[in-house]
Amino acid sequence: MSQEISTKPRILVFGGGGQLGRSLAECAAKITAAEIIVLDRATADIADVAAVGRAFESHQPALVINAAAYTAVDKAESEEKLAFEGNALGPHRLALHCAAAGIPFFHISTDYVFSGEGDTPWRENDPTSPVNAYGRSKLAGEWAVLAAHADSYIFRTSWVFSPRGNNFVKTMLRLGADRDSLNIVGDQHGCPTYAPDLADALVKIALQMLAGHRFRPGIHHFSNQGPTTWFGFASAIFDWVEKSGGRRPTVSAIPTSAYPTPASRPAWSVLDLSGTIAEFGLEIPFWTDALDRCLTCLQQDVKP
Repeated sequence: MSQEISTKPRILVFGGGGQLGRSLAECAAKITAAEIIVLDRATADIADVAAVGRAFESHQPALVINAAAYTAVDKAESEEKLAFEGNALGPHRLALHCAAAGIPFFHISTDYVFSGEGDTPWRENDPTSPVNAYGRSKLAGEWAVLAAHADSYIFRTSWVFSPRGNNFVKTMLRLGADRDSLNIVGDQHGCPTYAPDLADALVKIALQMLAGHRFRPGIHHFSNQGPTTWFGFASAIFDWVEKSGGRRPTVSAIPTSAYPTPASRPAWSVLDLSGTIAEFGLEIPFWTDALDRCLTCLQQDVKP
């Protein structure tokens, strides 16, 4: 019996081992109009020229999403070369392959490309001025991708969390189970992003493009709606824990100066979502709603 060959367009995902990559893999079972192929670093490291070439040749994608990145913000201060390899050179390589194939390329960037000054949400065309090596490497990746391929879509996001992998929510739950009190930075402002919500948005946009709809390439912003601080984020986590009958530690807000780290963090990195909502017609949930879904998944140990 001959094996049936799929005629569905293929969405190829790099970085399948991370929070977003795993969320994109979970989207694969929900859609029928396309086939989502998710590759982790062991299968196709974007720093490996030959591995990237083999992935494109083998899967013949109609669209590529790059969820791979160097994300160790503090380590990047002493490993800036590695950060640039993962966040600039690798994405540039993928963009060149997509340009040669004539297909769209989605790339994930960060709020950390901004200085953190001011108090109004950052728009896509606002001046960039990263305050750490990680942010510099991600900004270099944006430039490299846009220079390599005109049909590139860069999605800046922030404060990613999910039921999978390592993130702030899971760290708070772990620390809160062992400690009576926690000091959390209260003067850094941003927007949490639920990885499954970002994955769903990317897949929705990709499917529309594969169906023939055209959007504006370039830079876009995506997070869940509503700004907060790390202290506000932590407080919401433990509000939920307490309401669910769990143990709540005392949570106190401290200034950034009381919690020094190798890498500086922007004080204000709230992203303006109005352009993204208008361009793609998205309904983006508030982060508090997303947090409730995440914690419910963790409590029940189910998929999002």
